[in-house]
Amino acid sequence: MATKIDGTAIAQDIRNSVAERVRAKRAVFPRFQPQLVIIQAGDRPDSCAYVRMKAKAAEEVGIKFRHVSLPAEATVEEVIQVVNSLNHDEQVSGILVQLPLGEHVTPEGERQVTEAVIPEKDVDGFHAYNIGHLSSRASVPLFAPCTPSAVIRLLQSTGKPIEGTNAVILGRSDIVGSPVASMLRNRDATITQCHSRTKNIESIIKNADIVVAAIGKAEYVKGSWIKPGAVVIDVGINYIPDASKKSGQRLVGDVEYESAAQVASHITPVPGGVGPMTVAMLMENTFISAEKLWEKARARTLKPLNLNILEKVPSDIEISMAQTPKPITQLAHEIGLLPAELESYGKYKAKVELSVLNRLEHRTDGKYVVISGITPTPLGEGKSTTTIGLAQALGAELGRPAFACIRQPSQGPTFGIKGGAAGGGYSQVIPMDEFNLHLTGDIHAVTAANNLLAAALDARIFHEATQSDKALYNRLVPSKKGKREFAPLMLKRLKKLGIDKTNPDDLTPEEINRFARLDVDVDTITWNRVIDTNDRYLRKITIGQAPTEQGHVRETGFDIAVASECMAVLALTTSLEDMKERLGAMVVATGKRGDPITADDIGVSGALAVLLKDAIKPNLMQTLQGTPVFVHAGPFANIAHGNSSILADRVALKLAGTEEGDSSDRVGYVLTEGGFGADMGMEKFCNIKCRVSGLKPDATVIVATTRALKMHGGGPDVTPGKALHETYTKEDLVTLKEGCKNLVQHIKNSRKFGIKVVVAINQFATDTPAELALVRDEALAGGADAAVVSNHWAEGGAGARALAEALIATCEGPSGFKFLYDLNLPIEEKISIISKEIYGADGIQLSELAQKQVETYTRQGYGNLPICMAKTQYSFSHDPKLKGVPSGFTIPIRAVRISAGAGFLYPILGDMQTMPGLGTRPGFWEVSLEPETGKVVGLF
Repeated sequence: MATKIDGTAIAQDIRNSVAERVRAKRAVFPRFQPQLVIIQAGDRPDSCAYVRMKAKAAEEVGIKFRHVSLPAEATVEEVIQVVNSLNHDEQVSGILVQLPLGEHVTPEGERQVTEAVIPEKDVDGFHAYNIGHLSSRASVPLFAPCTPSAVIRLLQSTGKPIEGTNAVILGRSDIVGSPVASMLRNRDATITQCHSRTKNIESIIKNADIVVAAIGKAEYVKGSWIKPGAVVIDVGINYIPDASKKSGQRLVGDVEYESAAQVASHITPVPGGVGPMTVAMLMENTFISAEKLWEKARARTLKPLNLNILEKVPSDIEISMAQTPKPITQLAHEIGLLPAELESYGKYKAKVELSVLNRLEHRTDGKYVVISGITPTPLGEGKSTTTIGLAQALGAELGRPAFACIRQPSQGPTFGIKGGAAGGGYSQVIPMDEFNLHLTGDIHAVTAANNLLAAALDARIFHEATQSDKALYNRLVPSKKGKREFAPLMLKRLKKLGIDKTNPDDLTPEEINRFARLDVDVDTITWNRVIDTNDRYLRKITIGQAPTEQGHVRETGFDIAVASECMAVLALTTSLEDMKERLGAMVVATGKRGDPITADDIGVSGALAVLLKDAIKPNLMQTLQGTPVFVHAGPFANIAHGNSSILADRVALKLAGTEEGDSSDRVGYVLTEGGFGADMGMEKFCNIKCRVSGLKPDATVIVATTRALKMHGGGPDVTPGKALHETYTKEDLVTLKEGCKNLVQHIKNSRKFGIKVVVAINQFATDTPAELALVRDEALAGGADAAVVSNHWAEGGAGARALAEALIATCEGPSGFKFLYDLNLPIEEKISIISKEIYGADGIQLSELAQKQVETYTRQGYGNLPICMAKTQYSFSHDPKLKGVPSGFTIPIRAVRISAGAGFLYPILGDMQTMPGLGTRPGFWEVSLEPETGKVVGLF
């Protein structure tokens, strides 16, 4: 008698193995969870039985099972739609379409459905991709079909060799016969495949060492046909009458078992042979798929772009135009974004959906680094360039996940004197022309929102001045089809006023007056219109001069668009709902009753949120070396906090983050830039941005240049457009050492926040080795954890490699971050702490106006807001002429204003200009287009 090949026992061993592998994987990575989804159309009893069997097996081995049941009449298109959604569901490891579908579905329709399953999730192995690779000796499929795999495993269990044998396969179906033939052929068996038209099947079988029967004919193959010692695998499932059975029938295979077992060496029974093995192989395929998809999702697949470094560094625009960026969809895929999370704006930039934060909420954040600087010259010290160069070094040179997060530049300085903010040299964001101009329109959206609020405010003042209480109320709450209703924001205002009524007809005349009249004190209006252009003649204007405004004129002005509180809100918001609340809380004036008047009071906050609903999504771009950059929000670094958005940082931190079970060397780095020197951008980052976000920085990189340090050491003024004094182009160690006191003070200030400090010495072509060594030594002596010379402007990421390595080493261990002051302290005391601890002042002096404003804000409930100092960037003090580390001065607080929506108070030190002007020779003179190509030229 032949040895019975016990498929049930072997299948159980396989299932036990799968269960153990699932447990082992989950022990290291708790979130690892294979999931099998079966799509079934209709409720055929046999199909339902198969689904139940697979569901039970999945449960036993620890595979999550989901059954998607569709109506029997579901069309091919409807089934494919379900398949596509599962293809994009990263929780799904394997997809199986239970065949047959409805009677109306043709074989071609079934083929379309099975091939809609992506090969990576085709655990049934039926996709043309997998079948094609199975048929080729030069390739390996992602998955082999389950039943053919079961046949091979059963053959292997006998211990008999397959190589060199004669194998006969009865049947040529795509499900069993043909795949088995391919798999045996690939194992060096000689194949004969028989079908319904084959002649002399009996004589062919008599020469076979291996017989695989899969034709669906009950007991077709007789024992007399079998070669003695052959191995027989019976795939057939057939029912024949049997009066002894309760059902009146019994299950048999394609081989007459009793007679064949007398001749064969090994044979599979039916049932108990191939059937249970097929289900076991499905479980194994599902686990393998889950493991591959898990590793793929965790893989760091960034492919850097090569840089063509020239010894003589060309202009920024020339370098940018010479590099071909990756398609933004490719970059998104490389950093782990799903297609549904990307909204492309052309080829090279895109917005990222905030849903990615929910998908990756389980991850531990990457390392968080704020890039700051010493007190700069008007030329800037390369902070943006260093941010990009360091990101390129981490990502392209060292292979670590690295994200730069920077502000979107205003078009004011782009066409003015300062230029853009894409970095420079071989450390840039590209395409730099798109980056520096409209990008995705966020600044335009901020402009529209800001000016809608300004228009709404002036219109409300006009209408209140020209109507009675009754007329005003009737127009605010009109009757529609005989019924009056409050708008949602009106209910919010009623609650604010303490009026507990929801029926417009129930308000008393006194309540109508309070509700309908904001009674704006026009002398207290702080809300200006904005435009994204340097236009000095809009700094102070008169509005309302047309006859239609009936003499209601007032003086106002324009600010640059990025100075709008709407921009600060965009940068500090944490969600759509949070943004809507912040926009509604923005204070535009004070009423004659002494109450703050907000955008909610004017009824426009919902509309503002609509205008900014796309702007809230971070913008994805890339560096010259193809590493990711998030460009989002651009709040003024003087009157606002001067940092890019919290949301961009959060998205980047999750993409750079790690799973539970990951080794520490997989952690990524997020480099977020703070505007101007560390006394401004970093201080506000810590005291404002981190309070709102709840994030803790691991380190700060302070960018220093010999040029700025020499200026702080007593060198001549540095003026844009004028040649540098020879002090800055020749070695001068004495002046440089004196200026290093400014750097040391910034290091000490950073330490007050518990932050580790790395000094990046941004190398210029005229710097001497002695000068660079002096700055490094002074930085280390002043308390820096590391100080590294970096030549990323001329060499790209390679030039910042040592800086990147120093940062990685410095960021080891937990963050010791802490705030500088308690929010519950009085406003004046918080201002004093910043002035003394960060600026080195002896104290502060509030003007009479500032003192009154502090008292008003405290009374109105704004006393616990953080402080955003509005001062010059060119000195620790309020006076731009006081260089180095000034002492013995008192900070004059001219006024204190509120950004209630953004969530801070900003004391004004001196005369802060919120609308820049154009110089005699602005940058726009050089900017133009090449008519033949449409390329931008002359942009820096």
